[in-house]
Amino acid sequence: MGIAHFEKVSFARFSTDWQKYFPHLSLEALRSAYDALQLPMRATGGSAGYDFKAPIRMMIPQQSGVMIPSGIRVRMDRHYVLMLFPRSGLGARYRLQLNNTVGIIDSDYYEADNEGHILCPLYNDSRTQKDLVLQAGDGMLQGIFVPFGITDDDYTDGVRSGGFGSTDGNR
Repeated sequence: MGIAHFEKVSFARFSTDWQKYFPHLSLEALRSAYDALQLPMRATGGSAGYDFKAPIRMMIPQQSGVMIPSGIRVRMDRHYVLMLFPRSGLGARYRLQLNNTVGIIDSDYYEADNEGHILCPLYNDSRTQKDLVLQAGDGMLQGIFVPFGITDDDYTDGVRSGGFGSTDGNR
């Protein structure tokens, strides 16, 4: 019984977001990275997490962070949320963290103005002077789908338009 479906965002969205954070990348390099994108998958039948892969090779120096546009969006059932966490091995070796602590991808984010493009704000909090090098295709995050409930008196009628912080004014 599936509750979600991963897809690529359009190449236009992918390249726009990459050029925002990495303006030195050529369109040819971005096209190659886009064509090679892998949709998140579980590694084993018992795995809870869907592995998100690095779209390009990059280095995250110790005590610094980067925003990585994943190239991925997800359509999911209304009463589920996708929670993103660093891969446990990267967390143990590099203290890799998400700058927003846990990535929360709501079901209505799929329809956001940015195509629901999942952006990954990663921070290398290494205390051992280790720079983190991710090769294209290396696992960087894991996403876990979690059901959630709402209260009896929930009358929310706000509409999402974007990502980070976009729902603050919907109260």
